[in-house]
Amino acid sequence: MHTRTLGQGLEVSAVGLGCMGMSQSYGPNPGDRDDMIGVIRYAVESAGVTFFDTAEVYGPYVNEELVGEALAPLRDQVVIATKFGWNIQDGKMTGTNSRPEQIRRVADESLQRLGIDVIDLFYQHRVDPDVPIEDVAGAVAELVQAGKVRHFGLSEAGADTIRRAHAVHPVTAVQSEYSLWTRDPEPKVLPACAELGIGFVPFSPLGKGFLTGTVSTSTEFTADDIRSRVPRFEAGNLSANEALVAYVRALAEPKGCTPGQIALAWLLAQHPWIVPIPGTRRRPRIDENTGATQVALSADEIADLDALAARIGVQGDRYNPAGMAMVGL
Repeated sequence: MHTRTLGQGLEVSAVGLGCMGMSQSYGPNPGDRDDMIGVIRYAVESAGVTFFDTAEVYGPYVNEELVGEALAPLRDQVVIATKFGWNIQDGKMTGTNSRPEQIRRVADESLQRLGIDVIDLFYQHRVDPDVPIEDVAGAVAELVQAGKVRHFGLSEAGADTIRRAHAVHPVTAVQSEYSLWTRDPEPKVLPACAELGIGFVPFSPLGKGFLTGTVSTSTEFTADDIRSRVPRFEAGNLSANEALVAYVRALAEPKGCTPGQIALAWLLAQHPWIVPIPGTRRRPRIDENTGATQVALSADEIADLDALAARIGVQGDRYNPAGMAMVGL
């Protein structure tokens, strides 16, 4: 596994691991916690992954505990990112909260749950309309000065917000959804990152599984699977979107790789400071996802993928209306 550098010199593996799905969002949670710990350690020891993503709200709380326990014996080899920015009451999100006192409290509690001395990368999970981003950046800057946080990140923030935050304290990474079927960051956010020297971390780089070619109109999602509430995964929209996956599959077959690897290779080819964080619960998927770093796409193949995606378009929003209201792109 080769490495890439996000902003402020933060070096990580070219493909990271999003750990959210080990605790929520994609159907029944794994019954064997030890197996999930094994998957995380396998990612480091067998695949060379050094970049791990979690958040206090995943679970909530239990995902940080899982990641912390799994990476404890490997702490000096890895970069751990977590997030703040929500009110959590009785195990449920009740709106955003990025007041400075909340940020400080979450940092201390995340450090304890993760069992670490410093948070490598601390993201604001969603922009809080009630708290100026300058106050947020200032609070994280104080945590950096105190030695509790190394790097500051933003998630699903717009270009103006990124610029304002960066003017107060350097932003190391912006994390937003980005893939062949979610191109929202391209017009404004990616150019802002390029200008300011900020890394970009795509979550859901495989389209919540769609771009792997394993999801179709016949796929049934359980009530606790987030995709059951995402408009893009409604049967009519999925049917319209399948043409993109069919092309990706046709491109993958002669290369001896998978559609998911093509989707990740396309992302890696966009900019050298892009580091996708596909999630999985299985060791073979770790191997598949990290193997995307060995898949070469020609300039013509990338152009063809771009042209096809633009021509076909995507049917359905990537969140329900409440979720779309939280996106600042």
